[in-house]
Amino acid sequence: MPLIFKIESESVWREAVATGWYAGADVDRSDGFVHFSTAQQITETAQRHFRGRAGLLAVAFEASDFGDRLVWEPSRGGALFPHLYPAAEGARIGLDPTRALWTMELPLGSDGVPIIPDRILAC
Repeated sequence: MPLIFKIESESVWREAVATGWYAGADVDRSDGFVHFSTAQQITETAQRHFRGRAGLLAVAFEASDFGDRLVWEPSRGGALFPHLYPAAEGARIGLDPTRALWTMELPLGSDGVPIIPDRILAC
């Protein structure tokens, strides 16, 4: 399975590591699942949802680590996006941040869009 990525603010991710739980972004909690992107999708995700936001990280995960909680569902233009659902009905959404393989800072480009490093795009 491929690597999947979550774009998150460095401060929120640090808090998740400190508390031992990442509860997702506001949109994740509203939708009931954690939104991820593949390496092929992350650039457009950054352009659409994170323009002008400094202090971001890309957090990498192994898709297979989530088992059947990770569902690939159609989104933009019919592309399949990875969504992480709670372990059981009524369970809290989110994940254990120790599942992350690595994080990488996403500097802003001159257009205000986070720059996705080649290391991610090559995944």
